[in-house]
Amino acid sequence: MKKLNLLFIGILSMSSIYAQDITDALRYSQDNIQGTARFRALSGAFGALGGDMSAVSLNPAGAAVFSQSHASFTLSTLETSNNTQYFNGSGSTNDSNFDINQGGASFVFASNNNTPWRKFTFGIAYEKTNNFNDNWFAFGTNTNNQSIDLYFLNYADGLRLDEISALDGESLTDAYADIGNVYGFANQQAFLGFESFILEPDDINNDANTLYSSNLANGNFNHDYTYSSTGYNGKVSFNMAAQYKDNLYLGLNLNSHFIDYQRSTLLSEENVNAGSIINYIEFENTLSTSGNGFSFQLGGILKLSPEFRVGLTYDSPTWYTIEEETTQYLYTESDNGFDDSGNFDAIEVNPQIVNIYPQYKLQTPSKITGSLAYVFGTQGLISFDYSRKDYSSTKFKPENDYTNVNNNISNMLTDASTYRLGGEYKHKQFSFRGGYRFEESPYKNGVNVGDLTGYSFGVGYNFGNTKLDVTFDQSNRTNETQLYSVGLTDAAVIDSTNSNLTLSLSFNI
Repeated sequence: MKKLNLLFIGILSMSSIYAQDITDALRYSQDNIQGTARFRALSGAFGALGGDMSAVSLNPAGAAVFSQSHASFTLSTLETSNNTQYFNGSGSTNDSNFDINQGGASFVFASNNNTPWRKFTFGIAYEKTNNFNDNWFAFGTNTNNQSIDLYFLNYADGLRLDEISALDGESLTDAYADIGNVYGFANQQAFLGFESFILEPDDINNDANTLYSSNLANGNFNHDYTYSSTGYNGKVSFNMAAQYKDNLYLGLNLNSHFIDYQRSTLLSEENVNAGSIINYIEFENTLSTSGNGFSFQLGGILKLSPEFRVGLTYDSPTWYTIEEETTQYLYTESDNGFDDSGNFDAIEVNPQIVNIYPQYKLQTPSKITGSLAYVFGTQGLISFDYSRKDYSSTKFKPENDYTNVNNNISNMLTDASTYRLGGEYKHKQFSFRGGYRFEESPYKNGVNVGDLTGYSFGVGYNFGNTKLDVTFDQSNRTNETQLYSVGLTDAAVIDSTNSNLTLSLSFNI
């Protein structure tokens, strides 16, 4: 009879299985400067210029600037340095990786008839839009009386004991799987806390009990938290562009996006607080995400004079379909050992279950970019881009299933501006370039994710039909990252610096 009741409740509670939060929404809504070395050398300020495969990814009208068919591919190294501060502890990590982050070609077809349409272009390009490789750790003594027990208490609050515990004779693995399938994520977290003795029911003999306390006493807690992620966000763009008369360029990109993201976190917590039954906790979580999406871009470039150009681009929202899998592991120890009171030495809750969540939709915000450029004949140029994106419009769908998280997104995120400035000077076959960018925080408080500043410089050499470009760029951003979204919400301050060395080879076809 109890099993039948659980099944019935599960049908009514399917909307409770979702575990996504605001950090997931932001992760797939932000882009980073990627692409060719020339594009990166100008810090991405290419919206009114064109004539570069990554400029085409920014403004699709840029392909019509090519005078003949063109191709390029790009290699880059990324070095990420993270300096963290958590209460009285500080840490530092440094990681690097090598990748192919761009490749594509645009084919130019000149008009052979007497029309104002001078030429048409068709192209295809791959570009990495974000790199998720990141590693950092935070350790220190939490003096705010904040323990991981608050995480489990938060989820257990108001839940019946028989909805977060194993049935008689049921293994922890089976119970974890059944509770996840029937009740969802929140009940699974409460189950972990109860079965590891972190949570203590007010009445353990009452299935209807909904009140819980912690077996950890108040005091200080030593935390050691590690975060590791890999993966990337990328897109394949199909471009169509045209030149109208001598001064107007128009273009369209149809973009196919894909997500590959893996993350692992591990918290170790110790305490010597008088009265604590639990003195040591290990809590590990892994996440694997894959997805695909679609977006489009419309753009135009207008030559107001031979020197002065303006550009305008609209980036549609990206409509993603995403799938996620998670695993969890929890281990607790007591210094008291076994005694007549029932205290224990150690408990391991290792379900070895892969939670496969229902497919969900994510709509990221649209973006508008305005661009200005001044070209000094064959001597060089200066270019400026301004973009605006409203992160508060990000939405998980179906919206009825994500009311709370969508409200959090609307309340916590805001519209953010990005400013990019770049310049290039040419001397014989050499080109010398530099750039600067500033990106506002997507958070209203400007703290959870801080403002980003970056600079770049590079050099290129023109062999005639082939060009070789190399660029160094660096950006810095400071974030205050909560260890968990509920319960243990104290944040580690992470000062991140990304340094890139990029090499591109481009040539006319």
